[in-house]
Amino acid sequence: MPMPPDWSVEKMAELGARHADLEGRGELEALLETLAPDPVYEFHPARLCMRGDAMVRRFYTQFCERFLPMQEGYELVASWANETSVAQEYDVSIRVDGAVEHFRVLGILYARGERLGGERVYAPERFIRLMTGELFDELEPLD
Repeated sequence: MPMPPDWSVEKMAELGARHADLEGRGELEALLETLAPDPVYEFHPARLCMRGDAMVRRFYTQFCERFLPMQEGYELVASWANETSVAQEYDVSIRVDGAVEHFRVLGILYARGERLGGERVYAPERFIRLMTGELFDELEPLD
């Protein structure tokens, strides 16, 4: 999907910030509206992915209902943008079985048209398992 003629770094940065804000607040429908049809999410270094509207909706539904309540907090460490992507680095704290675990996570959101085509997430496998929950076993190997 081609980029709109008036697309800019500022619009890409705004789209990435809006997506992250909606994700942090668990606003499911508005969050899904930031995505282009058939998004692809990649998880590295595990080299796994999920594809398509139905799978991403299932992911974000459980993300909002199960994963967000586990978060003790998160902090944006840094963010970078160009016309086609936004990289966001976070420190995330998750409470699991009474203990708090800390993770450094890098997400790269990329544009497809005026929406996001998906994300590349760079995080330890433990974090990916916690974030995806029961869907972890349904993730596909990257081609």
